[in-house]
Amino acid sequence: MQAQRRRFWLGAASHGFCALAFLTALLTAGFIGFAASLAREEHPLELDAEGVVVLTGGSDRVLQATELLARGQAQRLLITGVNPMTHGAAIERLLPISRQLFNCCVDLGYQAQDTEGNARETRDWMQRRGLVGPLIIVTSNYHMPRALLELQSALPGVELYPYPVVGEHVRVESYFEDQRVLRLLLREYLKYLRALARTRWETISARPV
Repeated sequence: MQAQRRRFWLGAASHGFCALAFLTALLTAGFIGFAASLAREEHPLELDAEGVVVLTGGSDRVLQATELLARGQAQRLLITGVNPMTHGAAIERLLPISRQLFNCCVDLGYQAQDTEGNARETRDWMQRRGLVGPLIIVTSNYHMPRALLELQSALPGVELYPYPVVGEHVRVESYFEDQRVLRLLLREYLKYLRALARTRWETISARPV
């Protein structure tokens, strides 16, 4: 009897170890693919859209989005996730556009506190402004996959053009050598997986029975 129990627990431990090893290999391969998919360089976006949306988190993002608006590649700009303590006048002074363009065509979103909130704020903005798309989406290169995932879930059918910003201080290709970048990408990858699971579950749950 003891020999049978021992064989059972050894078998269970062996299967558990194999499952853990498989899951670890799967997550590792997924992370490598995630890191490899991130933009290494910025390229001009040669197209026009109805609106441009920038997710806050760095001044480079907002400046790039503002330049797209100034060049006439979008009719309106939404800056989503603005700190509630930051007034519009302070933002206006930082942007390389005229007061006239800022007042007519720039909207500030103060409600979003995370990427899911950015997507909801963008959806509400489009409804309020009567926009149908397409939209140019501006955020950091490492944040773009999750941002697109959330926006596609909140805005089904809306065409989205990604414009990933490559920051000087986050070189995603150096994650093998730079522990800081590795930790950043790992956190973003895990957030991406969590968002992927949630949005897929919401899609399945919304289907009629």
